Amino acid sequence: MIEVLVVDDDTRVARVNAAYVEKVPGFHVAAEAHSALEALEAVERLPRLDLILLDHYLPDRTGLEVVQEMRRRGRQTDVIMVTAARDVSTVQAAMRQGALQYLVKPFAFAGLRAKLQAYAELRRTLDGGGEAEQAEVDRIFGALSTPSEPGLPKGHSPATAESVRQCLLTADGPLSAQEIAERTGVSRQTAQRYLKLLERTGRAVLTLKYGEAGRPEHRYAWATRT
Repeated sequence: MIEVLVVDDDTRVARVNAAYVEKVPGFHVAAEAHSALEALEAVERLPRLDLILLDHYLPDRTGLEVVQEMRRRGRQTDVIMVTAARDVSTVQAAMRQGALQYLVKPFAFAGLRAKLQAYAELRRTLDGGGEAEQAEVDRIFGALSTPSEPGLPKGHSPATAESVRQCLLTADGPLSAQEIAERTGVSRQTAQRYLKLLERTGRAVLTLKYGEAGRPEHRYAWATRT
């Protein structure tokens, strides 16, 4: 079993993420932590720890500072950042400090499952040991690459598509492109592009809301809740 520490300042989110981890075969949640201090204490306390799902925005220190302190103490535990931090500088810093993956909130179970399965594949590859030819090196570096969603047109992000999908799935009623944009953090134009794709593929249903004047507002709902 791959032993995992889930770190998030929001206890509800930590529980959800922990439940997601437990649903993936081969993974076990060793502990949860809700601050940098608790995370570092858990790293020292747990007899075995393979992977940390680490939020960046913690109440006492940032997730990247937790990684820095771990490395200073000689702890080489693998890290996957699971955070709402979207700025490029944070992503770049996480890469430089050895984070293996970076999963942007909000995400669905499928998104985290793909990251964990890729991580498990990487461990299986590395556990083989021995020397590596170029093909083997390429396979090691490619093990963490998760494939794009089947059928997704070129230039479309699987993460964005999943965010828009989750927005529609959890909505109480039809949403406009502007409402989707505000909830997912993308531009209105981007939201519109993904909504039109979902409509064309039969996953979303378009309805028109007529006001007192002007053009009707386009609103979208998920085609099925199953």
